[in-house]
Amino acid sequence: MKGEPVPLGATCYHAAPGFMRHLQAELGEVYRVDGELLTAMGPERRAFWTRNVWRKPFTAEFGSVGEAAALLSSIQRNWAPCPVKFARRTVLIGERLPHFPDRPKAFPFALPSAPMGAFTLLDEHTLLASADCSSPWPNGEFSFVEDREGPPSRAYRKLWEALVMAGSMPGPGQRCIDAGACPGGWTWALAGLGAEVTAIDRSPLDDSVMAMPGVSFLKHNAFTLKPSDLGPADWLFSDVICYPPALFDWIGQWLESGLARNFVCTIKMQGEDWDRATTERFAAIPGSRVLHLWHNKHELTWILIRDKPGATQG
Repeated sequence: MKGEPVPLGATCYHAAPGFMRHLQAELGEVYRVDGELLTAMGPERRAFWTRNVWRKPFTAEFGSVGEAAALLSSIQRNWAPCPVKFARRTVLIGERLPHFPDRPKAFPFALPSAPMGAFTLLDEHTLLASADCSSPWPNGEFSFVEDREGPPSRAYRKLWEALVMAGSMPGPGQRCIDAGACPGGWTWALAGLGAEVTAIDRSPLDDSVMAMPGVSFLKHNAFTLKPSDLGPADWLFSDVICYPPALFDWIGQWLESGLARNFVCTIKMQGEDWDRATTERFAAIPGSRVLHLWHNKHELTWILIRDKPGATQG
């Protein structure tokens, strides 16, 4: 069966795992659907529930697996196969391409500078590919070398990912506020970077985190505390389980006060739907962005970095 070519000027959106319905609601009418890959006409739109966006997709006909691999290699080095249809043939093409390291990464590290393309097959002899993609990871997927002994939960992975994507992270001499800290996964990660952390929650932290140097604990509902109650902070973090408007109102107080410089907050959705209106309000804050991280679940992450990036090279 002959695949239908993708028109010039289209954009492909690879849905975040399990959130195809959310992405379809964001995009509305689309040109075609291939598995979790949606192709929409026109330039890139802001879409939150994606793992990757193919910004300049093109189609190309080829005769053999080797010919397809050579065509892609002539454009750039790094390509990630995205098996949608004809999965085996897609994988075979990928095996002919230069190998790139895909082992779990040790935190902290800087974002890779080399572009990562993506490709799939519309039929046995038609490639759909884009050298320009939004994610630096193959199909938006990557993993960390995990610490299975220190942190009291695995939530630290999404904070690590957020800091890598931000290109900046706290360090010694900087003060962090961690709202909704229990059991202490984020506090553990921040203290591990040498920062001073004020952890706030109505439930206590894990004893091992409480004992870490630089950690202080405040038993309280963070949202009932005003910025003036807590004082200046280099970083404000929130992984509070709450309705998105409540988080937005609290963050608004901090933005108005000017007492916090940098922000990383999880926007947690309630039920099966998502609060698009509040998400748009977060995204409209100048200089910020909203992402669905690979380690997010039914939630998005809002990031605002005002200080000069200073990611540590790994």
